[in-house]
Amino acid sequence: MDIRVTAAAFDPQAEAAGFAAGRHDMGALVSFTGLCRAASDGKAVAELFLDHYPGFTEREIARIAEDIAARCGCPDLLVIHRVGRVVPGEAIVLVAALSGHRADAFEAVRLLMDYLKTDAPLWKRETGPDGVRWIAPRAEDAARRAEAEEA
Repeated sequence: MDIRVTAAAFDPQAEAAGFAAGRHDMGALVSFTGLCRAASDGKAVAELFLDHYPGFTEREIARIAEDIAARCGCPDLLVIHRVGRVVPGEAIVLVAALSGHRADAFEAVRLLMDYLKTDAPLWKRETGPDGVRWIAPRAEDAARRAEAEEA
């Protein structure tokens, strides 16, 4: 399992390829990359700033990732999450799962992304021409996460 919280930009394709390199024991690699948008809720975004609590954030993401890996039968997960300043077009997050079968890998990525959107100890604010606004988890993200917990 590889969990990274970083201020540095990263190449999602290269990271996913490196994560899967030499893994002949796996039958599926599923990944999701989240990008910073130039507009959100109809308002221009000049930058996204993500704050975190160093050490704690990584431990919390790792704790949830280990639980999801066990639940989904995914022996290996990769999470890279940006913090600090991110501009439109840059990758914010990469979540990848290696598994023997695609369904398990898809489910692990979906569950982990739902957690990152709703409960990960990350605080997000957007800056645009109208000023600064804090980003809260959307109701549909919370509903999807709650639904997954019941399953």
